[in-house]
Amino acid sequence: MATRFGVIGTGVWGETHLKAYSEDPLAELACICDKDEKLVRRRARQYKPQKWTTDYRELLADDTIAAVSIVTPDPLHREVAIAAAEAGKHILVEKPLATTVEDCEAIIAAAKKNKVKLMVDFHNRFNTPFTETRAAIDAGEIGEPQLIVLRLNDTIYVPTKMLSWAGKSTVAWFLCSHATDLVRWLFDDDVKRVYSVARSKVLKGLGINTPDFFVTTLEMRKGGVANIENCWIMSDRMPTIFDFKMELVGEKGTLFADVSSHRMLQKFSKKEAVYPDVHCQPDVHGKTVGFTVEAIHYWVRCVVEDLEPLVTGQDGLEVTKVICAIEESVRTGQPVDL
Repeated sequence: MATRFGVIGTGVWGETHLKAYSEDPLAELACICDKDEKLVRRRARQYKPQKWTTDYRELLADDTIAAVSIVTPDPLHREVAIAAAEAGKHILVEKPLATTVEDCEAIIAAAKKNKVKLMVDFHNRFNTPFTETRAAIDAGEIGEPQLIVLRLNDTIYVPTKMLSWAGKSTVAWFLCSHATDLVRWLFDDDVKRVYSVARSKVLKGLGINTPDFFVTTLEMRKGGVANIENCWIMSDRMPTIFDFKMELVGEKGTLFADVSSHRMLQKFSKKEAVYPDVHCQPDVHGKTVGFTVEAIHYWVRCVVEDLEPLVTGQDGLEVTKVICAIEESVRTGQPVDL
């Protein structure tokens, strides 16, 4: 019998969770929730859960549901996650775990107290260019990593049209959380010191009160250094919605990753010039594949087979500490020690 899962938040990324659960043979999509009744009704017609609701408490009250995905906007994770833990549900939380250290610690404490699993959806740990990078590091092929240069940007479409709540978050929370987790994972180390600068002009001019970009340096405890660029105002005429590249320099070798403009497939028509998705979550004969859903399929296995997740609540806390330090560094103009 399949294990029953619920999804709280069925917006842009919530649909990724709906796809994964509805196609996973080990999972049953039991209930979905969104405060937008029109949206959740539409998702229910498409993904056919057993039931839907606009009140997450109703979902959590169902004792037959073993685990939930929390895919609400960035600042709204604490209340739902703690309620889920208290209801005895295993919890997959979209990144970031929360936007304050206090909220992260409260979620972790609730999960520990109620003996439920807690995983943060840092899905780039399932992204093959980076799993191959980590494998090369572990095999000693490039020696100890020394420097990572990582660029993860979005076009201006994301904060102006895709996300209704962009003004309540930042590109640091939305993208640098991914980048920071990758840096920690590839270095196998924690961040010691943070220095960041940001600028706010374009989006504020459009009435969206959030910075345009952050440029950040992370110093690791064992001596490694990472330079990270996160921008929310790339041209929406680009052939992909995001720009994602990495350079990793080790003692004995170098690795380059181009996740966004790898040109495996290019399509040019009278309507558009695009690089179709062949990597994140493409459809292959009616089934969604790719690293973004693979992370959720992995979570299903953790719940069904009683495994400890690869990405823990502590990982989520450490990333939140870094993003909070980035905000403090921008505000003060000074490096911040963790």
